[in-house]
Amino acid sequence: MVWLDAGEGYEVTLDDGGRVVARRAGGRVLKTVPKALRDDPGVDRLKQLSEWLDRHADACVAQVDAWMVSSLPVPATLIAKVWPDEAWRGALRDMAVVGEDPDEVGFLRDVSEDGGLKVVDLDGETVRMTPRTVTLPHPVLLPDLEDVREFAAELGITQRVEQIHRATWTRPESLAANATEVRDYAGGKFTSRFGLAARATGLGYRVSGGYATCKVRDGGRSTEASVWIGEPYWDGESETGGLSWHDEDGRAMRLDGVGPVAWSEGMRMAAALYAGRTIEEGGNA
Repeated sequence: MVWLDAGEGYEVTLDDGGRVVARRAGGRVLKTVPKALRDDPGVDRLKQLSEWLDRHADACVAQVDAWMVSSLPVPATLIAKVWPDEAWRGALRDMAVVGEDPDEVGFLRDVSEDGGLKVVDLDGETVRMTPRTVTLPHPVLLPDLEDVREFAAELGITQRVEQIHRATWTRPESLAANATEVRDYAGGKFTSRFGLAARATGLGYRVSGGYATCKVRDGGRSTEASVWIGEPYWDGESETGGLSWHDEDGRAMRLDGVGPVAWSEGMRMAAALYAGRTIEEGGNA
C-alpha cells in the first residue's frame, strides 16, 4: 500500500477493496475521506484507478470464462505471462486445467519462475505441468464430474469463474426425429419485453432482434443458441419462447447434432431467463 501526499497534511491510498482511504500523514486511517479532500485531483485519480481496476478484473474473468466455455487451448506461456497480475491470477487460480495428455488434469494453484504450472491433481498431489497448451474444460466434458466436485470441496477450491459448480444439462439420448427446438423453458411470462431483454443482458447474454443468444465453440465449430423473447419494439407483456441452435452459416440445427457444451450452455441460458418470470400468487396460481 503506497500512500500519496494529498496536501492539507493528509495522505491517501486505495485499500484492499479498492476504496479510497485517507489518514493524517503517518497516522491512523480515517473512517471517511475528509470533505477538504473529496475534490482533490489526487483523490479523483485514485477513484478513476479503482474503477479501471474493477473493469480490468471483470475483463479477466470474462476472458477466462470464454476460454472455459469454448474449451479453447491456451498457451501455457500466456498463463505464465499474466500470472503476476493480481486480476488475472484471481481469475485463473483454482481453475481445472487439462494438459496435452487428457489424463493430465488438476486445479491450477501457482506458476513457477520458469513458467511451469503447479497443479493439484485428482489424487491430491501437487505436481508440475509443462505442456505447450492447456484447456480449461467446460464441466460437462469432465468425466466423473460429481466426484471432481466433491474433491474440490475437500480442497476448499473457490473459483472466480464458475466452472466446477456450473449448472450443466446433458442432451437426452432419445429425441424426436428432425426436432430443432426445445420448449422446456418456454412460456415464462414477464410484465414487459423490456424487462425480459434487460434480464438477458444482465445475465451476460446478447440480445439480437427478438432473441437472446449465446455463442459457443463446441468441438471446433461455432454454435449459437437462441431463445425467443419477443418483438424488439413490443411494449406489452412478453414470454420466453423455444430454444434452438444455429450453425456458423445460420442454419437451424437438429437437436441430435448439437454438441454437449452448446446444449448445456443453451439450456443454462433458457433456464436462467425462465427463472425470472412472473410468479402468479393466489388461488389461480
